Amino acid sequence: MTFWEIVQAIAPELIIAFGATELLLQAAWSKNPARTYRTVSWMAIGLLVLASLSLLGPAHHAGAVFDGQYRADQFAAFAKLLIFLASIVAILMTPRFFAREGELHAEYPVLILFSAIGMGIMVSAGDLLMLYIGLELQSLSAYVLASFLRRDTRSAEAGLKYFVLGALASGILLYGISLLYGFTGTTLFDGIAASLADGVSTGELFGIVFVLAGIAFKVSAVPFHMWTPDVYEGAPTPVTAFFASAPKVAAMALLVRVAMEGMGPAASSWQQIVIFMALASTVLGGVAAIGQPNIKRLLAYSSINNVGFALIGLAAATQEGVASVLFYMAVYVAMTLGAFLVVMRMVDADGRPVESIDSLAGLSRSRPALAAAMAVFMFSLAGIPPLFGFWPKFLVFNAAVQADLTWLAAIGIATSVIGAYYYIKIVKIMYFDEPAPAFGPDHDKVGAGLILASALFVSPLGYLTIPLIDAAAQNAALALF
Repeated sequence: MTFWEIVQAIAPELIIAFGATELLLQAAWSKNPARTYRTVSWMAIGLLVLASLSLLGPAHHAGAVFDGQYRADQFAAFAKLLIFLASIVAILMTPRFFAREGELHAEYPVLILFSAIGMGIMVSAGDLLMLYIGLELQSLSAYVLASFLRRDTRSAEAGLKYFVLGALASGILLYGISLLYGFTGTTLFDGIAASLADGVSTGELFGIVFVLAGIAFKVSAVPFHMWTPDVYEGAPTPVTAFFASAPKVAAMALLVRVAMEGMGPAASSWQQIVIFMALASTVLGGVAAIGQPNIKRLLAYSSINNVGFALIGLAAATQEGVASVLFYMAVYVAMTLGAFLVVMRMVDADGRPVESIDSLAGLSRSRPALAAAMAVFMFSLAGIPPLFGFWPKFLVFNAAVQADLTWLAAIGIATSVIGAYYYIKIVKIMYFDEPAPAFGPDHDKVGAGLILASALFVSPLGYLTIPLIDAAAQNAALALF
């Protein structure tokens, strides 16, 4: 492979890395924070758009780069496109929020960019050490983002909790990497798969368990979910929306690549772990959300619940299963970002954020369009037809049935009923409860446009995109087989 071909293969990361470094210097030496924030934000969006466009060329078919440590394939391209789009939305939705809080700092979009670089490396990793580098680059940015509101004790607490538990998960992951390296003699996914094909030793099995546990923390799958509700509630709302979308896609894509490429021959060993995480996540994510009074905390458990459904597709360990996971994450990102965009508009008359679910009471009368959008997102997250959120759930259950895991699909369908309860409860509060004090006015046209676009995508109109998304997901899944 020539030098130019290598540059083209890693173009998304190069574009964002050089651009983010330049923007960081611009933010550091600025004397007008508000103006610099706007400039840096739009330039950051431009970089993410350029990185997305670089995925459309032949470079994303390059395959193994740097002796197999990096993968430039359609699987990585699919995941990166979702990550970059979610990152763009995370930047667009923030200015008014941070302006109200007096924390309009240009470092925010720069941190999003550095996090995007880490996520890009994560989904393209073909080696356990490359995986770890990407994961830590994403995590270091995330720790700062969680505590971005320096004068807010909840934000500081969220950042500290995320950092401490993240360090623990990193230690678990590193221990698993050391075990796999010690017993297989390599950190390359291909080499590990070749070693596991000869039989899984006890040491290799322990390595698999610890690696999956470390990655499960980033996916926030049960029983490694304990950080999610507290961090989602305490972090600034735009940051929470970012955490629930782009890093979730990156971590899920990483888990799929490690399982299928690195541990494919040992599927019978890791399938049991994934099945347990899937069932536990769907049950706990559904049950624990029922009594939550805080909308961000409820959406945290919703995230755990949805991760469980996506893991059902991975448990199938087939190409159809992987494609269903990718399709699920594409629709999940739109549903989640849409819900958080509505939460961003929950402010009182003085512009202070309101997070209680009871404050949504009577929203259908004071803000009918906003209530309708929220209802669409809630019904779609619940997987109720004919909304588009039903289709990805159908795909993961169908993949499980085709892999002779009918019992797993049946339990998944049963647990989805639990989740439907608290989603429908929010709709009931908006449309049938006595009105609460009306939210303050919000003239954010960008946010309104994003809510409309998300609502249209997860509405029945979204079914028109099935041929496009399904073809892309199938081609991406094929790259792992």
